[in-house]
Amino acid sequence: MCRLTCLSILLLIPAAFSFQSSTKKSVHITCSKFNSAITPPITSTSLQSTVDETATDTTTKTKKTWFPIRPADALSPSNDYNSLVNSAYLRHILVETEEMADLVMNLYLNGGKSEGDDDGAAQSSYERTDGDVFSRLATDVSTCPFTREDSGEIGWVDNPLNNREKSDLNDVYADILSSEAIEDLFSRRVKGGDVIKVEGKEGWHLIRVDDLFIKLVGDTDTTADGSKNRINKVRPKLKGSGQIPLSPVFQKIGTDADIIDSNDGIDNDDEQSKMIYSVPNAKHYQILTSGCQMNVADSERIMGVLEGELGLTALDAINTADPTLITTSNKKSKNKKKPTPDILLLNTCTIRDHAEQKVYDALGPYTAMKRAGKPLAIVVAGCVAQQEGEALLRRFPEIDLVLGPQYIPWLGELLVEVGKGSQLCMTESMIWSEKGGSLAIDKDSSREKDGDWMTPIKRGHSVRAWVNVIYGCNEHCTYCVVPSVRGVEQSRSMEAILQECLQLAASGYKEVTLLGQNIDAYGRDMIPKRTFADLLHYLNDNLPPNTISRIRYVTSHPRYFSERVIDAVANLDKVCECFHMPFQAGDDEVLRGMRRGYTFDSYMKIIQKIRAKAPDASICGDVIVGFPGETEEAFQRTLDLMEEVKFDNLNTFAYSPRPNTEAANWENQIPPEVQSERLQRVQALAAKHALERSERYVGKVIEVLVEDRNPKNGGEVMGRTRQGRQVFFEGDIDELKGELVNVEITEARTWSLVGGSIQD
Repeated sequence: MCRLTCLSILLLIPAAFSFQSSTKKSVHITCSKFNSAITPPITSTSLQSTVDETATDTTTKTKKTWFPIRPADALSPSNDYNSLVNSAYLRHILVETEEMADLVMNLYLNGGKSEGDDDGAAQSSYERTDGDVFSRLATDVSTCPFTREDSGEIGWVDNPLNNREKSDLNDVYADILSSEAIEDLFSRRVKGGDVIKVEGKEGWHLIRVDDLFIKLVGDTDTTADGSKNRINKVRPKLKGSGQIPLSPVFQKIGTDADIIDSNDGIDNDDEQSKMIYSVPNAKHYQILTSGCQMNVADSERIMGVLEGELGLTALDAINTADPTLITTSNKKSKNKKKPTPDILLLNTCTIRDHAEQKVYDALGPYTAMKRAGKPLAIVVAGCVAQQEGEALLRRFPEIDLVLGPQYIPWLGELLVEVGKGSQLCMTESMIWSEKGGSLAIDKDSSREKDGDWMTPIKRGHSVRAWVNVIYGCNEHCTYCVVPSVRGVEQSRSMEAILQECLQLAASGYKEVTLLGQNIDAYGRDMIPKRTFADLLHYLNDNLPPNTISRIRYVTSHPRYFSERVIDAVANLDKVCECFHMPFQAGDDEVLRGMRRGYTFDSYMKIIQKIRAKAPDASICGDVIVGFPGETEEAFQRTLDLMEEVKFDNLNTFAYSPRPNTEAANWENQIPPEVQSERLQRVQALAAKHALERSERYVGKVIEVLVEDRNPKNGGEVMGRTRQGRQVFFEGDIDELKGELVNVEITEARTWSLVGGSIQD
């Protein structure tokens, strides 16, 4: 499409856009359509963060505060935005007037379609060849002579409000962006995926932030007073052994896979530095993972960093999850010398009771090795790391790195410091970056797509893959530790998510599961706001045919679940007909105590809408029994809700007090024996309903995506329906893996189905 045609389309867009173009307001105000996210009262949601404007006090309004909800607001004063963010990678579109900027913004947010163009009619849709509509618009619409032919790419622009030494980058871009425009941009504390409208000397800019550059470690200890982060560059000898704790040296891999010397900077004439020079390079790693899908996805990213950025290899051919994080001994092999890793990483979970003790038990054998003088890097990552922080270093001084989940993009950089003898604790709140200050990129380099600098990922499966779309949670349910260990919500840009999916499609993957602790909150932290339904439509429209055919997602929150998501699941061909809708309890008083923000009736209204629009969809959920104050009558309401819904699958839990949660301190705790009895009743009813839901498939021919061999029968393969039900049938895994097979169901089991393939 030529540039003139594009401009013509923009000028002919209906006036129904209703832009407030007469005032110079930021785009998240002018594009009001995209700011209409649900905002329930402060008593039931974290979206309201400052003032309760409905207060009825006639003398003075009561100000109510909530937890931080924006990533930049969650940063500590010692670790604030401008001290962290060195630079941002920018693209822009330059147009003459604010009205034109608003029109282009709306076209971009609608994925290239005019507002109201739901059917995608060709005469009113912006033609595009890929999902990066912004870059296409920059090429076809922007009036900037310097960046138009490069899809609007400006490159790295330094943050003028950062107090570190500046480069001359901003002087180079002076003809593109004025210093005032750059300062205006960073004053808004932008992050990856944000699109900001800024007035410049030559007109109006739409500036998209592709990523942030954040360097955590300098030549000296960089943590300020009051920060949770710690960087100890000189470590004391270990008590009892007198050993200086040693780690192997970690070498960077350059862009041409060359090894880069990482001993630069070790020039102190002390005992520690002399010993480090004699330590061999790290070669092998071992990861033990526990917890949810998010932790499994995190471990895949961690392995990607260890292999892709540092050139390490896994110690074992199978390097997957150890759910208990307990190292077990084998008496028969006591005399055999087992290989040991150069780096041990525990990726931990704190949801269940006794999680911390399991980590302590797992650390024991490895800390003993380190006290005996073995060069070994010990890393504790995940939710226990975030929860315990520096306390882990005090209890186990042999640990080299305590890594909060938000710091995974910087793991390579931090391990290089570990190899120089440093001990680090990185648990302070952080702004997410696709690549941050990673070793594998040069800050002066350029890129074509948002996915070019994603943290490398080593996938655990060859057919289906996890794709993170939003990190953290703002809800602060009274029983849940997730907000304190995963931080505030931070959405990835749609472009970065798509590029990751396109890479998976090119590698032959057939299914992706979009991950988020509260996935329905996707986009509400972005400028301007987006929605999860927007993301589903965007991915469905832009994934090439005959590649990824199934999109799943977890986990929804009933408070924010929208009809647009139901419509997307019901109508989009790639989105699977499966809803994961945790209800946690059926009694309204218990739900209020949990701070869930919905009731029995409002939850059932959602279920009724799902049944009406997607009658064949599966509905899964989570439930907690024995929450503080739960009476037998209240528990019965949970059973009532289960009877009304009849879940296809239900994850069941007995409540356990977790650190840093409100309900843990309440006095009305339920005795363990009562919790156990209620859990058994819930599980029995859940199994009954699951079997009923399985029976509806018997006699039907169902499309199954083949994933693996049946571990209990080598002559059978295992796959899943679009609704997520496991199916077993006879077949050759070498021929069928990754294929869509029509299977006639002959037997229903509680959690699975049995059938036979139908030949074409």
